[in-house]
Amino acid sequence: MIEVNKENFEAEVLQAELPVIVDFWGPSCQPCLELMPDVEALSEAYDGKVKIVKLNSAQNRRLCINHRVMGLPAFLVFKNGEEVKRISGGDLQKDDIENLIKEVALVQS
Repeated sequence: MIEVNKENFEAEVLQAELPVIVDFWGPSCQPCLELMPDVEALSEAYDGKVKIVKLNSAQNRRLCINHRVMGLPAFLVFKNGEEVKRISGGDLQKDDIENLIKEVALVQS
């Protein structure tokens, strides 16, 4: 999984060919840390269908503000440079993320 930040966000997310899911996480967010191994496994499982990247919210506050990310964990979906969907909340499970990936991967434009 690629770690994105203000330097590479545009190239890795907004200019990507595939749909991109950005995992907004934080080092003090316990649900984020618990989900991370699952998200990394899903990234490998769906490689080539959807691109999954992670963004450390503690180091990229401006990006969080720009994308109106108010709570963690948050997963934002981008297609053709535009946000098309998001899910967030501390009660997210691996199945929620996998369902989001399947939805995004199947509805490619």
